[in-house]
Amino acid sequence: MGEALSHAVLPGLVLGYILGINPLFVAAPACIATALLVGYLSQKTGLSEDTAIGILLAGLFALGLVMLSFSKNTNVDLEGILLGELLGVSTQDVWIIFTICLITLGTLYLLHKELVFNSFDPQGASIIGLPSRLLDYLLLALIALVVVAALQAVGVILLLAMLVTPAATAYLIARSFVAMMLLGALIGIFVSISGIYLSYFLNLPSGPAITLAAVTIFMVVTLFKHKTLS
Repeated sequence: MGEALSHAVLPGLVLGYILGINPLFVAAPACIATALLVGYLSQKTGLSEDTAIGILLAGLFALGLVMLSFSKNTNVDLEGILLGELLGVSTQDVWIIFTICLITLGTLYLLHKELVFNSFDPQGASIIGLPSRLLDYLLLALIALVVVAALQAVGVILLLAMLVTPAATAYLIARSFVAMMLLGALIGIFVSISGIYLSYFLNLPSGPAITLAAVTIFMVVTLFKHKTLS
């Protein structure tokens, strides 16, 4: 889902540049709409979610590239979209990202038990009266918001790595689901700061530097865990 949304958000970003407004204002609703459409297609057509994701990923990413070809006279930062450009973050972007963080954290805190139960056992959630489909859509919308929040830092191409790698690293260490969520967030913060310093001192793009830091931490934890088990 993260991979699909990171690519599907491209048309919204390009449209924002064309209209001369902050691309995140257009990308956020476009990304949420895509996430909801994935859920709708998988439920209404009988297709697997992976199939729906593949169709929308290809179609919307292609649409974004077509829009880019028609916007040659528009100041579109293609490298920033694809690889991220942390130094290009404006004060307005920071407030948008901060708002997204508050919405995401608040929702996860208030509906933690319901979301976890529905994710692991949707049939059981429906049986006890939880709105399973609504919770699915809510989780998809939260993923979409997180994708939009991370775009400016790591870009479209590397966003999936930042969604998955800190959580995967935490999975190797934590002993409970809640601990994994908290540790994954802390690892994400640590590798982001580390990547920024690498980007500055080694003159690297911010997105690749942050991603390399995340993957390096994952590999170190994997090797250490392997040695501990052996």
